[in-house]
Amino acid sequence: MAAAGQVAVVLPCYNEADRLPCDVIRQYTQKHPQIKLVFVNDGSTDSTLEMLTALQAAFPGSIDVVDQQPNVGKAEAVRLGLLHALKSDREFLGFWDADLATPLEAITQFEAVLAQHPQIQTVFGARVGLLGRSVKRSLKRHYLGRVFATFTSILLGLGVYDTQCGSKLFRRSKVLELMVSQKYLTRWVFDVEMIARYINAQQQQEQSDGGFSGLPLAEEAIFEFPLERWVDVGGSKVKPRDVALMGLGLLHIWYAYFLHEWPSGRLRQAILMRAVLLLFFLLALVSGLLLLLIPLSLRGFCS
Repeated sequence: MAAAGQVAVVLPCYNEADRLPCDVIRQYTQKHPQIKLVFVNDGSTDSTLEMLTALQAAFPGSIDVVDQQPNVGKAEAVRLGLLHALKSDREFLGFWDADLATPLEAITQFEAVLAQHPQIQTVFGARVGLLGRSVKRSLKRHYLGRVFATFTSILLGLGVYDTQCGSKLFRRSKVLELMVSQKYLTRWVFDVEMIARYINAQQQQEQSDGGFSGLPLAEEAIFEFPLERWVDVGGSKVKPRDVALMGLGLLHIWYAYFLHEWPSGRLRQAILMRAVLLLFFLLALVSGLLLLLIPLSLRGFCS
């Protein structure tokens, strides 16, 4: 495991006064004072900031509070928190959902993976319902997650199981600095966007002078850690319409990071030609099916 004082974790908070488990946070911080918790108050209108300030006063060496005004959304709150954490000398930096659906105890498990495997750049929590583990998700959330993960895997070209779990830990690096250098284009799927940014950096490392040489492929750099415990906490800010926006977010990611290079914005001509050919193939397939079905329908109508 890394030396003491090597981990900083960002917890974005928006109107979390009724959900923030302050007692659990106090107990964890007393037990693990070397782990820095960076709370980002994202323009809360309730008493969240007061609660966070009290926690910081009780544990000034272990808890930082970033007061972001006005509200900017989870993606930007996480990015600002990571930028704050990067100002420290911490070796491993990550983010965690403030409702602690993933227990804070998993932080040291993620840290151990990064410390023991130098080629791994990031550890993602994965909500896998295995025997001997307590992962409690609603059926609707589970099946929506599987559909989303399938489309995400196709987009990224990775067999990723769970991009949306709110617990992730990264190794400090030049590529992490690049990944958080600009605002994310999407609100709810910025986790996928972070992977897309890594893939772009890895693909461009040979012609880049940004210090990215030797980056492993994404499938070697990302480790999915099956969580021992995860509980679906009520009061989520995700609304039904946000599920549709997540799908649109994937299209936006494909356009910005795969049809174009990032951050240069240079069009990938080969990808464009492939997309055009695929579109023509699909149109031809649909036209052929219509030409086949229409006469059959008319024959049935006339008879």
